[in-house]
Amino acid sequence: MLLKRIPMHASTSVTRESGCVPVIIKPSMGLDLSLPIDDRWLPKSILCLRDYNLNKFAKDVIAGVTVGLVALPLAMAFAIASGLTPQAGIYCAVVTGFLISLLGGSKTQVGGPTGAFVVVVSGIIAVHGIDGLFMCTMMAGVLLVVLGATGMGSAVKFIPRPVVIGFTNGIAILIASTQIKDFFGLQLAKVPGEFWLRMKALAASAPTWSARATLLAACTVGVMIACRAVSSRIPGPIVAMLGATVAAYFLKLPVETIGTRFGGIPSGLPHLAIPRWHAGLVHGLLGPAFTVAMLGAIESLMSAVVSDRMSNDRHNPNVELIGQGVANIVSPMFGGLPATGAIARTATNIRSGAQSPIAGMIHALTLLCVLLFAAPLASYIPMAALAGILLIVAYNMGEWREIPQLLKLTKTDISVWLVTVGLTVFADLTVAVEAGMILAALLFITRVANTTTVSQVTDDYIEDGRIHILQDKDIPYYATIFRIHGPFLFGATDKVSVITEKMHELPPVVIIRLRNMTAMDATGIYALEEIAKQLHASGRTLILCGAREQPAEIMHQAEFEEVVGRENICANVNEALRRAEEAFERINAKAATAK
Repeated sequence: MLLKRIPMHASTSVTRESGCVPVIIKPSMGLDLSLPIDDRWLPKSILCLRDYNLNKFAKDVIAGVTVGLVALPLAMAFAIASGLTPQAGIYCAVVTGFLISLLGGSKTQVGGPTGAFVVVVSGIIAVHGIDGLFMCTMMAGVLLVVLGATGMGSAVKFIPRPVVIGFTNGIAILIASTQIKDFFGLQLAKVPGEFWLRMKALAASAPTWSARATLLAACTVGVMIACRAVSSRIPGPIVAMLGATVAAYFLKLPVETIGTRFGGIPSGLPHLAIPRWHAGLVHGLLGPAFTVAMLGAIESLMSAVVSDRMSNDRHNPNVELIGQGVANIVSPMFGGLPATGAIARTATNIRSGAQSPIAGMIHALTLLCVLLFAAPLASYIPMAALAGILLIVAYNMGEWREIPQLLKLTKTDISVWLVTVGLTVFADLTVAVEAGMILAALLFITRVANTTTVSQVTDDYIEDGRIHILQDKDIPYYATIFRIHGPFLFGATDKVSVITEKMHELPPVVIIRLRNMTAMDATGIYALEEIAKQLHASGRTLILCGAREQPAEIMHQAEFEEVVGRENICANVNEALRRAEEAFERINAKAATAK
């Protein structure tokens, strides 16, 4: 539970000069009850039309075309890495990109094929063939629709941060390993599916490497890094791909291209064909379908959260999952692979000025135009360039910056992360997802059990508690207090968003009282860090007070003092209010100096 101050009504009796009283906020169970009842199940594409105009449409067109061009090399690269033809990735991006934007619950999210599915898709194809992949994708789509329709869109939050980081680390390593062959131009007829066998085969074929392919791939990586350094608005993948393609064509470089490996990309619209249903495959595909659904839900909702932060919006998780589910049901009908929200393309969409889901639909139409009018040109794209692009994608999705922070936490968090990474890389992604869910449940049970204490109430206990109570404290107008009550673990951390929901209404100083927080984990620390960054970005000061032994130890291990400042972590609410006064005086002094 959280505590915040709201203006008093005339009938409220209180002695504070601030004119505000604390109230307890009870978060809703998955649905956003602030919306009118009829709007809870409406896609954002419909809700955004209420104030849509030509100015917004013009911005959506620019953003949609930009992200469509960025999505082109990524869609082809993901399909090829998954063991499919490049056009399968484009078909998927066109169909799912349009449907996710049309039916989803996020204003600026862009959907399509992503790196998260590369490993699991290639594994499904290896065991069950293309028909098995299409069946699995449709089964996963049905699961996503069920999750959204039953209000379980927020259930994905019950996966702890170490497990999510472990998934992304492991997937990034696997994607990078699949691109070594094309990056160095190795002569290898078939790349094994298992990680160790793959690395052994690649090492054995090292003498066949091509200097020209390696140079082309390295230049592709360099161009993408340079574009990112100059401006995040520059579409690095498309610039790098075009540059590599032009260089390979005019310099007549003897490197493998999409044309030499796949015979090019057929022009025209993707054909509608209902996949064949093999009842005998259903049992064997249940596990992979669950994995695809969970990865799709995690990736799409993570991307939607990023979209919210960048566009100051709030997505509807249940509607988003329904949109993702429908898109995955339809994708195999056009020869596409699984799809989800794409963080990199979503960020590009927002940076390019997207105002509504129409930008995502225009991105899909842009790819369709490429299919209709420019497909033959794709034959000249070098495989080494696509490998370089995918290596950058693998690095960006790896969450590598999270690892140093994770290593500062408890041995339990570290062991969960290591187990998830190990199973993802060396075993199977389906096993890793299932093990991650089991570890999440055991971790939650253990930490909740550890919060239960039995102790005698003594005179010292009563006296020690006096400095923490709020009832006799005067809260000044320039500060507000929120209270976290209970264990602040994965599955509960989204409730802290009530602090930043109406950022513009908050006073200059925000105090979070941790006296009744009984336990905290890596996900809780991450949530507090995000809150601190958002408050600091708005020019506000965050103060925490009254942390008990376990949360205080976790914050110290994670070096949380460096995020908020050591002086802003206080022992009790009295000390926090004194610190709030100092912070407010400093803010006023800084404002006066600026004038």
